[in-house]
Amino acid sequence: MTTGSPTDFEPVAVLEQIDAATAQLLRTASRFTDGDARAPSLLPGWTRGHVLTHLARNADGGRRLLTWARTGVETAEYASMAARDEEIERGAGRSADALLADVRESADRFAAEYRRMTAKAWSRKVRWTGGHERPAARAADSRLSEVLVHHADLNAGYTPAQWPSPFVHDMLERVVASFTARDPAPAMRLHATDTGTWYRVSDAQPAPEIHGAENALLSWLMGRSPGDDLTVRNGPALPEPPFLY
Repeated sequence: MTTGSPTDFEPVAVLEQIDAATAQLLRTASRFTDGDARAPSLLPGWTRGHVLTHLARNADGGRRLLTWARTGVETAEYASMAARDEEIERGAGRSADALLADVRESADRFAAEYRRMTAKAWSRKVRWTGGHERPAARAADSRLSEVLVHHADLNAGYTPAQWPSPFVHDMLERVVASFTARDPAPAMRLHATDTGTWYRVSDAQPAPEIHGAENALLSWLMGRSPGDDLTVRNGPALPEPPFLY
């Protein structure tokens, strides 16, 4: 994965990670009955059908950003966030078979456009619906994150403990940087006990020390774990991280 600059971006390697994560996701979704698809996910107010529809529309949005970068013709990720939300709501109640086909076909379209990209295109800046402008290489990282994180949100046997180590390491750095840029951010010092790496969120004092494996830290920071497998020092309890996604 890249940390924001396409100079260290390896498109072939990242696509291999996306393809592997997508294959795992499809295996999980292939077991769903219609009733399973309508069961609650781990995301408040969303069924599994909402999550799967979101993943399909995310693939299409990412594909449009790649097309923009490759052709130079502005192709919006989504018409608007409201339009994206409407698409997800309309698609959430479909049959399990329809949802599975949508996720598979949209992922195939994304991968096909991905393979058309040139080295120069990966460096071109495109604009996400939220207004942020970033190199197109970030669309690849974003897609990998979406598939891995929302696979766990399906609450169907796949958990954050199964996230690949390279993804966890890179994503932890990115999440810490994102929280640090927020005002105000809860002051924390994070110690990844499996790698020995320390991270700082905010320079404010006092700052509790939070110790745990990288995977445990990331899943807690992303709101996918209550942090029961973390240890707090210099503080009474775990702080509440700001909502990420």
